[in-house]
Amino acid sequence: MNKDVQKLFRLIVQDIGVDMKDEFDLNFERQAFFSEAWQRRKSPIRNEDRAILTDSGQLRSSIGFRTTENSVTFFSNLPYAGIHNDGGEIVVTKRMKMFFRRKFYEAAKSALERKKQDTSSVKRSRRKGNLSDGGFYAWTRDMPLTPEAEFWRNMALMKEGTHNQDSPSPFLGILS
Repeated sequence: MNKDVQKLFRLIVQDIGVDMKDEFDLNFERQAFFSEAWQRRKSPIRNEDRAILTDSGQLRSSIGFRTTENSVTFFSNLPYAGIHNDGGEIVVTKRMKMFFRRKFYEAAKSALERKKQDTSSVKRSRRKGNLSDGGFYAWTRDMPLTPEAEFWRNMALMKEGTHNQDSPSPFLGILS
């Protein structure tokens, strides 16, 4: 191939990359992989009006691409991008449980303030220690909780090593 044809071919591949990146970005507006709608998950922590796969917008803005002489590769460097795009199994870790518990405390702030006013329950929680799941469960069992706080409480009570299956919501992929 002569140099002008190679240059033209590289420019065409670059244009394809730009156009497809725009189309993958539009998947977030369509809430679908082109015409395949994403499954809406039922969760008390997600606003029904908010778009699927959209929380901070980082996933959407992380889409990038690289070109070679005759190909385009799309990617995201976010660690959770693969599980959203391809689905898969998530294993609950100790660090995740600590995160869930922190989110519970944020969501249950008003219930916790009411609980602190009841000195007998505070003494009981200190005596039992609220670091184990059993103590955490007993300490939070009778609290009037919002659906969000209840969700994070249930997540915090999951056993380490528990496997959760996440269904795919592809935003990047091979077109067929």
